[in-house]
Amino acid sequence: MASIRDIKRRRDSISSTEQITKAMKLISTVKLQKSKAKAEESKPYYDMMYDTIGSMLRKSGSIEHKYLKAGDSKRKAVIVITSNRGLAGGYNNNIAKLVNGDERLTPELTDIYAIGRKGKESLARKGYTIVQDYSEVINEPIYRDAADITMELLDAFGQNRIGEIYLAYTSFKNTVTQIPTLKKLLPVELKEGSEKTDLTLMNYEPNEDEVLDSIIPKYMSSLIYGALLEAVASENGARMTAMDSATNNAEEMIEELGLAYNRARQGSITQELTEIIAGANAIS
Repeated sequence: MASIRDIKRRRDSISSTEQITKAMKLISTVKLQKSKAKAEESKPYYDMMYDTIGSMLRKSGSIEHKYLKAGDSKRKAVIVITSNRGLAGGYNNNIAKLVNGDERLTPELTDIYAIGRKGKESLARKGYTIVQDYSEVINEPIYRDAADITMELLDAFGQNRIGEIYLAYTSFKNTVTQIPTLKKLLPVELKEGSEKTDLTLMNYEPNEDEVLDSIIPKYMSSLIYGALLEAVASENGARMTAMDSATNNAEEMIEELGLAYNRARQGSITQELTEIIAGANAIS
């Protein structure tokens, strides 16, 4: 059985850890409220952008454009959005597993554009090539960052260094639910729409190439920026949940150690009394 001193030392250590996890939970809660509001306010716009581009292309007939077909290169690029810090449960690991588990994204033929050190480190250990590290972007995401990343990727796509572009991030559903998500950005994929009765073809002015050259980069930038906002909210939600769980576990352990401490103390007192009584009997 552990000594009274060992139990007390462990209880004090866990109590200190509990104070830290409780403080981290409070900080994450405050950050979550801000990032959640920003993500929820922006989400309708980015969802509408995604649906609008899809609707527009479905009504365009047969268009031959560089952004609507895969490039000649077999290499694929993935923008991987994770966090710079840990202690967020499975938040970072889930994104790494999502990328590594997709049969299209083999380490030998996949370039990683990392936003967040945790995802970069995890995928580098699995053999992926880290082409760019934008880890500072996740601290305070702005639209300009998303636009710059878009232009760099489109440049690589245009030079046939990569043939497809994907986006891996965590979609924010609510405070306790975050969904690892993988989207294909280029070539733009069309999903079945609801405009089955609208057969009017889309007209482009001055021509379809100039319009798509202008709108597709904005479309990509919007999706990347929206993903950044959702990722920040998801990170704070995941960290708040993880710290809440850690705090509850610490409280349970402290309670159990308190009982063990009392039992050990009672046992020590009982032993001392027994020794005193035995000594008194021996004298008499």
